[in-house]
Amino acid sequence: MHATAIVPIKRFDRAKSRLSGLAAAHRSVLAKAMLADVLLGLSEARLVDRILVVSGEPAAREVASAAGAELLDDPADAGHSEAVAIGVADAIAKDDECVALVPGDCPLLEAPELDRELDAQAPGVAVIPDRHGTGTNGLILTPPDVISPAFGPGSRDRHLELARAAGARRRLATVPSMALDVDTGEDLRELIALLRVDSELAPATSAALAELDLGPA
Repeated sequence: MHATAIVPIKRFDRAKSRLSGLAAAHRSVLAKAMLADVLLGLSEARLVDRILVVSGEPAAREVASAAGAELLDDPADAGHSEAVAIGVADAIAKDDECVALVPGDCPLLEAPELDRELDAQAPGVAVIPDRHGTGTNGLILTPPDVISPAFGPGSRDRHLELARAAGARRRLATVPSMALDVDTGEDLRELIALLRVDSELAPATSAALAELDLGPA
C-alpha cells in the first residue's frame, strides 16, 4: 500500500533534552543530522509517495527541501501527537489512503524494511515498537484517521487498544531499523557503537558525530 510519510519534528533548540551530557547547540546539530538520515531513508522507499515534515523549526525547511519533502508549519510546537495531527489533517485533505508516522530520531531507517510493512498493510493499524518493546516508534494508519495517535510511555499497548476500541485490524510491524530512537545517553551510545561498525547506516548522523568529536564520520 502506498503511503504519505509524516515526520513530526520539535524545534531543534528544544530537541533531545534528555541528552543532558550534550550542550544545546550540539543537540541541535545531532537532531538536524538525524532528520536528514530519516528523510533519506524515506525518499528511497518505493511505497512512500509523499513526505511531510511537520515542524516550527526554521532550519527544518532546509533539510526538508534537500530531501524533496514538504514542510507543514507547527507554530505551537505542542508535542509529538499534536504535530502528527497536523500531518494527518493534510493527508485527509489530499485524499491520501494511508499514512506512515515516522519519528525524526530513527536515523538507521532502511527503506526496504518500511516498504515490506507497507506492502503488508491493509485497512487498520500497524504499530512499530521501539527496541524496549513498550513504546511506539512508528504507526501505519489506513485510513489516516482510523485512530488518534497517543505517543509517550507505554504507547505500544495504548495504540493497540485504541485500534481494538475502534474496531480496526491491528498488528505489530517489524521494522528493525526503526527500533532505535535516540532519546537518552544510552540510546546515543548504542547508535555510536553501530555506526562505528558501518558509518554509512546513517551518513549525516555519522558526520555530525564526528564534527562533535563523539563518534565516527
